[in-house]
Amino acid sequence: MSDAIKVGFVPLSAAPRGILVVFCDDSLKLGPATAKAVGAAADIVKRAAAAAAFKGKSGAALDILAPEGVKATRLIVIGAGKATGLKANDFLKFGGVAASKLPAGTSAMTIMAELPGGAMTSEQAVAIASGLRLRAYKFDRYKTKKKEGEEGGARADVSLAVGDAGAAKKAFAAAGHVVDGVIIARDLVNEPPNVLFPEEFARRAGQLRKLGVKVEVLDVKAMQKLGMGALLGVGQGSARPSRTVVMRWDGAKKGEAPVAFVGKGVCFDTGGISIKPAGSMEDMKGDMGGAACVVGLMHALAARKAKVNAVGAIGLVENMPDGNAQRPGDIVTSMSGQTIEIINTDAEGRLVLADVLWYVAKKVKPKFMVDLATLTGAIMVALGTEHAGMFSNNDELADRLLTAGVESGEKVWRMPLGPEYDKLIDSQFADMKNTGGRHGGSITAAQFLQRFVDGVPWAHLDIAGTAMGAPKTDINQSWGSGYGVRLLDRLVADHYERK
Repeated sequence: MSDAIKVGFVPLSAAPRGILVVFCDDSLKLGPATAKAVGAAADIVKRAAAAAAFKGKSGAALDILAPEGVKATRLIVIGAGKATGLKANDFLKFGGVAASKLPAGTSAMTIMAELPGGAMTSEQAVAIASGLRLRAYKFDRYKTKKKEGEEGGARADVSLAVGDAGAAKKAFAAAGHVVDGVIIARDLVNEPPNVLFPEEFARRAGQLRKLGVKVEVLDVKAMQKLGMGALLGVGQGSARPSRTVVMRWDGAKKGEAPVAFVGKGVCFDTGGISIKPAGSMEDMKGDMGGAACVVGLMHALAARKAKVNAVGAIGLVENMPDGNAQRPGDIVTSMSGQTIEIINTDAEGRLVLADVLWYVAKKVKPKFMVDLATLTGAIMVALGTEHAGMFSNNDELADRLLTAGVESGEKVWRMPLGPEYDKLIDSQFADMKNTGGRHGGSITAAQFLQRFVDGVPWAHLDIAGTAMGAPKTDINQSWGSGYGVRLLDRLVADHYERK
């Protein structure tokens, strides 16, 4: 796992190195330690701000080259807006803005973690550090030639000047592991499909064993024995055999029911016999964004030694259209014993999830299950790319996910479930069919999944609009966003970890 940013914490009184980054409010006021560090350059800041119409708006930046009166190659002033009522996500953004100012090559940067009212808290400084690392992420391992200015990319040794360096360092030890989890998820989504196929994905998930995670890989023979006909039907047209991976982190008392996370891992989705149009089919390498999130989350929980028992389960397949591929009109039998008529082979993710959800419900018996899947284009029509669609059979779990979404910035929006939608997926030949047609497509997909949770408290997150190809943000410039790792880590930390 490559990381372009090395972050350390130093006292506010430490001498700045390299590029100096400071914060001001919407009146251009600086904190006391910051004003001392800037010294005579304060007048330059005022003149430059007037010339550039810089008002200290939240996230805006004023860049001054070779400022006189301060030992810094550049002075960057980042606006914090009104310095009262700032949220953790604001500080993540500030870190991302700072990282965006790093030049190509290797450099040093000092960030004064201070607002006009005084030093930032350790948690606020840690959010800046996390934002720095998230923004600096790049996936360019397959580029042998780079454009001018991209050679080597931006690499930096960043010192965060804080009020309590020891406390910030301790807090970042845990937060840094969550960032690592996001980066793992991004790497998995960004990998090309000829590199990351089911067996290789399972191998990479197996690396969690180094952190004490128990990893079990179910091959085709094992899944046949379990009766996972829905998942296996999806993968039967591929030369790459399917896999299911079950990861267990035991951080709480032995025997305590775990929390569970399930991910759709379609490593490439052609649509099968119901083949997709050629346009943008290359994006279907990201159809395993849910599984990528689950692996990144399990890394985060294990690395920070979360005091919770957690299970992550991912179904890994390729959906390909060869002579052995599943056909529209086929009927498959799921692990639950329920039969499914295949109407459209491109509605494959719900088939994968059906068997993995049932496996987790019956074998793991969790407190709750959350599944993540790049499941439907319909959710993007409904919500765009700002929110993931959330469906749940449990109000408490849904409310906690909504809160965690606001706190983490990985937002969800609750969508309806109801028996009225079931008639759309009833089949005249089997217990159900795998698609209900055009209307309410994301809802009927969730209704389908609900038939396989066996009454366990459950939430389904449709992340088709947020896991890949979403608009770039202050903390993500990558095609694969790693969406869901921070959201679910926050859910666990706030509500399910032993304190």
